[in-house]
Amino acid sequence: MKRIWRDNSLTIVMLGLFLLLLCGQAATGFFDYNSDQQEHQKQAIGFVEYLGSGHFIEGIFENWESEFLQMGAYVLLTAFLFQKGSAESKDPDGEEPVDQEPETQKDKAGAPGPVRRGGAQLKIYKHSLSLALFALFAFSFALHAVGGAREYSQEQKEHGGQEVSTLQYLGTSRFWYESLQNWQSEFLAVAALAVLSIWLREEGSPESKAVADSHEKTGSS
Repeated sequence: MKRIWRDNSLTIVMLGLFLLLLCGQAATGFFDYNSDQQEHQKQAIGFVEYLGSGHFIEGIFENWESEFLQMGAYVLLTAFLFQKGSAESKDPDGEEPVDQEPETQKDKAGAPGPVRRGGAQLKIYKHSLSLALFALFAFSFALHAVGGAREYSQEQKEHGGQEVSTLQYLGTSRFWYESLQNWQSEFLAVAALAVLSIWLREEGSPESKAVADSHEKTGSS
């Protein structure tokens, strides 16, 4: 058990915080939603019903969407864009182990199956991380649209308007406002991390250069 914790503690803690905060969001969202219902002389709903509501689904996935977009773009862009002196960048003046051709390393000890087999599997595997993140972005984007359409339709009905489909909701300024307000903040945060890691340090973190490293050094290793 101690070894499992030591080897996986970062993931365990992150997922634990995720579940704790997700439960907190669900609970507070439930109370906020029913408070609004009561203010408009409408019937409150149960917790399970709330979890299937547009209010909850939209709130969850519009945030997941921006996170996966940011991470996917970051993984992809750092393959060929640089920031001199940043712990988050490859060195533009040196060779990096991640740039070695995997086709020449099929006999390397512990090489993943697609590397050993080569061919089409390897072509996909070489970009599997960004593909997975963008797939999660697409999934979250779709559920944001579904949840948002439900919430928007309910508001429209309350004001004498018409319900909208998910595709129609994608054409509203509200959907794109919700998306863009999250996307811009994610890219600002990534840019801040890339730039601040040039001069600032966090001892022991792989996201930081060593405390004694020069400001000119690029990359954390």
